[in-house]
This record gives sequence, structure tokens and C-alpha cells, in this order.
Amino acid sequence: MNLLLTAQVVIFYNLITIFYLKDGNSMEQIKILYKKYGEILRYVIVGGLTTVISMILFYGLVWTILDGNNAFQLQIANIISWAGAVAFAYVTNRIFVFQSKETKIFKELSAFVLSRVLTLLLDMGVMFLLATIMRLDYNLSKLLSMILVMIGNYVISKLFVFKPY
Repeated sequence: MNLLLTAQVVIFYNLITIFYLKDGNSMEQIKILYKKYGEILRYVIVGGLTTVISMILFYGLVWTILDGNNAFQLQIANIISWAGAVAFAYVTNRIFVFQSKETKIFKELSAFVLSRVLTLLLDMGVMFLLATIMRLDYNLSKLLSMILVMIGNYVISKLFVFKPY
């Protein structure tokens, strides 16, 4: 399991335990919290899984057939990992996170892909700035980029792609 995802779940559980489960009616309180924060929790879980898909593709390419120290090949690995992650993310966000009822799937999918293209450009810009210009280790650069992209993806999906109808 992704270490980041595991840490997020543990933190969420501990926050529930510390702040909300004081009176013994814990199951009812958990239901209330899930109703209030369930979408974000589902997004974190799906985002963690999407991150795993992206990382497997990215590092699989960089450690086997592409050179992570070559700026062009690094971007190729980034684009391929992005495409695989976007395909997985659309299906899981539509079904599990935002529970979309949109019947115009092509319209929704187009908006989703366009939003991911915008965050891909952010990802590429951050990778170029950090790894190529600033010569920061590409592993750390990718981690920082993924955090920014994950936040951006949630905001755009929530406000523009999977709007409640």
C-alpha cells in the first residue's frame, strides 16, 4: 500500500478518535463524519491509488528504457505515466468519488481530460523548473509536483467537471 495513503488513513482515524469519539456513540459519529467528509476521503484513497499507477508507470519507464537524467526522456516518461493515471482516475472519480449521474459521458470525459491536460502542463512545468533548471533530484521533483497536481485536480474536478446537476 502507498505509504502516503497509509499515513493519510492513519491520520484521519486518529483525528476521529481524538476529537469526535468522546461519548461512546462512535459508530454514529463516524457515519456523520463520513457523510460530511466522505467525498474527500474517497478522493484521497482514489488519488493515492492513481498516484501508485502513475509512479509505477513513471519509474518503470525511467528505470528500464528511458533515462531520468535526460530532460526529454524524463518528460516522455511523465506523459506516459500521466495518460495511464488519467484513464484510471476518470473511471474511479466518476464512480466512487463524485458518484456522477451525468448522462453525457463524452462531455464529462472531455472536461475531465481537459482539466488533466491543464494539470499535466503544471506537472511538466514543475518538473522542468525543479529537475532541469534547478537541478533538484528528479525523485524529489516528482513528489513535489504530484502533491501540487493532486490538489489542483480535486479543485478542478469538484468545481468544473463533476458538478452536481
